[in-house]
Amino acid sequence: MIDVKEKNLREFGKIIMRLVAGHNLSRAEAGECYRRIILNEQPELQQGAFLISHLAKGPNTEELCGAWDALYKFDTAVIEPDFAEECCDIVGTGSDALKTVNVSTPAALIAAACGIKIAKKGARLVTGVSGATDVLEIFGLDIATPLSQAEKCLEDHGICYLPGESFLKSGWGRLIKSMRFTSAFNIIGPLTKPCAKTSSIVIGAYAEALCPQLIEVLKDTGTKRAISPYGMSENHDRELGIDEISICGPTAVVELREGNIESYTLTPADFGVKQCAYQEVASRDSAAGNAQAIYEVLSGHDDGPLADLFAVNAAAALRVAGHEEDLKKGTAQARDALATGKALEKLQRLIEYQGHWLRD
Repeated sequence: MIDVKEKNLREFGKIIMRLVAGHNLSRAEAGECYRRIILNEQPELQQGAFLISHLAKGPNTEELCGAWDALYKFDTAVIEPDFAEECCDIVGTGSDALKTVNVSTPAALIAAACGIKIAKKGARLVTGVSGATDVLEIFGLDIATPLSQAEKCLEDHGICYLPGESFLKSGWGRLIKSMRFTSAFNIIGPLTKPCAKTSSIVIGAYAEALCPQLIEVLKDTGTKRAISPYGMSENHDRELGIDEISICGPTAVVELREGNIESYTLTPADFGVKQCAYQEVASRDSAAGNAQAIYEVLSGHDDGPLADLFAVNAAAALRVAGHEEDLKKGTAQARDALATGKALEKLQRLIEYQGHWLRD
């Protein structure tokens, strides 16, 4: 007679083979499978096999919603700041082909300096040189700081950083320590909501076809407004993209506004900035190099293409949060926040509350 443990192993194995054969799961089935992975109820070999077979099949929206349900219910700690306003998030999926200096982190600081409340989440690198956590740790972030401190920083200064290593209680945090391949967690992880006040998000996609799917999942899980950009470089194939708004070429965008979904294309001119070569904004060779490049912009020492790149992505956050619909005006506000030092001040406040500010 087969015992319960063996039965569970075989059932999970059969689901893996269904995925390999190209069959879809229901939202409930996907949710249960991801629950087992998150709670470490299957051997690591079976977890890895499921994750890669699901990605190879191509997760549909219903399956991603099931994965989101499991991640949110069983693995996400949530802060509940004490104010009336709603919050915005800026994050990318990672795993994009063209690596730039980290964008969502400085864009979040700039957008907060423009007057919207930003509850930014992020994590360590998965496939690139540096993730948001890697860069912010160089500035003095301590991910061991309680989330209550992030909540207080958000209440007092309109900005906080929520590291996946802290708000994801066991599952994804455990997995990303050893995973160096893309999975559905790269899709749903950036869609989690560790701040109860978050109602809008800019979510960059690593593939153009992913943009509408991200938006559909956000719509089906309660987000009011969202922008999903897939940026491109004029000198690279369309399949080689950036999980941010690009100033190296066009950007494919899918936008959610109060239940309605629209697709369109943006160019640097739509933000009032010049197009540049990808090499001018490409990732440096190390996390320290990326952090230094960000600091040069925030401190006003670099007013070039990187400043434009950060500003246009901040402008998208201002739009999706309902603060400034016009992208050119939003970009101008973002550049002003850099010029006046207000964006750098947001970084200083964040590190004061969530770590130790490292002065030169």
